[in-house]
Amino acid sequence: MAQTATITHPTVRTRTPAKHRQRQIVFRILSYVLLIAFALAILLPFFWMLSTAFKEERGLFVLPPQWIPNPFTFANFERVLTPTPQANIPMAFVNSMFVALTSTIGEVFMGTLAGFAFARMRFPGRGKFFGLLLATMMIPGVVTLVPSFILFKELGWLRTLAPLIVPVMFGTAFAVFLSRQYFATLPQELEEAGKIDGANMFQIYLLIMLPLAKPIIATLFVLGFIARWNDYLGPLIYLSGGKPETFTIPLALASLQGAYTLEWTTLMAGSTVALLPIVILFFIFQRYFVESIALTGIKG
Repeated sequence: MAQTATITHPTVRTRTPAKHRQRQIVFRILSYVLLIAFALAILLPFFWMLSTAFKEERGLFVLPPQWIPNPFTFANFERVLTPTPQANIPMAFVNSMFVALTSTIGEVFMGTLAGFAFARMRFPGRGKFFGLLLATMMIPGVVTLVPSFILFKELGWLRTLAPLIVPVMFGTAFAVFLSRQYFATLPQELEEAGKIDGANMFQIYLLIMLPLAKPIIATLFVLGFIARWNDYLGPLIYLSGGKPETFTIPLALASLQGAYTLEWTTLMAGSTVALLPIVILFFIFQRYFVESIALTGIKG
C-alpha cells in the first residue's frame, strides 16, 4: 500500500492586536520625543538671542546663565533704533525691505512667466535651453563675482542698491525650474479652454494659470525675500565705502561692531528687529510650502 506523506507546515506566529497597538504607541511617543528635542535644539539659539536683547550688559556673562532677563530692559532696542554715524538701523531696515520686495516681486513674475513657457509652450530647442538654464545653478556665485563687480563699476552702480535689485528682477534659474515643475502638473484642459475662448498664451498665463499658482508664488516669494533680506556678501561688495544711509540690515548690524569692543546686547536687539519680518512672513505663508513642494514633485 502506498503510504501517504503528510507535510507539516511551520506554525506562523501572529502578533496579537494588543501587542501591535502597544508597539505603535511606543513608536509614536519616541517620535514625538525626538521631534520635540530636535525643535528645542533649533529654537534654543533664538531664545538666547531674544533673552540677551532684553538684558543689561553686566548680566550677559554671569554664571549660571540667566535665561530670563533680570532686570528686564528695553534700552538695547532704544539704542539700536537710534541713528548714529556708524549705523542707521531704521534706514537700513527700509533699504532691505525695498531691495527684498522689488527684487523678489520681479523674480516671481519673470520666473513664473518663463516657467510657464517651458512647461506649456512648444518651441525649437526648448529642452536644450532648459538644460542650459539648469546648468547655471551649478555655477558658484563667487565665480561671477569679479565680472559682476567690474560690470557694475562701469555702469556706475557701485554704492547704490541697483546691483542688489536689477540682476534678480529678471528671474533666477531656481524660480524658473520650480515654476516649470508646477505648471507642468496643471491639466491641459485649462489651456485648451482658454484657447477656445480666444485667449492668447500670455492671457492664459495671466488669467488662468497664475491664479492657480498661489502655492508656488507664495513659496518663491518667501524663499526669495529671505535670501535677499539675509544677503550679506552682496551689500558688503557693492555698498562698502558708501554712506550708512545706503546700507542694508546685515551690513548695518555688522557695523555695530567696534574696533575693540562689541556690545552683544545691542547686536542681539538689532538681530531681533531684523528677524521679525521673516517670522511674520513665514507664519503667513507656511501652509503653502508643503502643497507646492508636493505638487512640483509629481511630474517633470
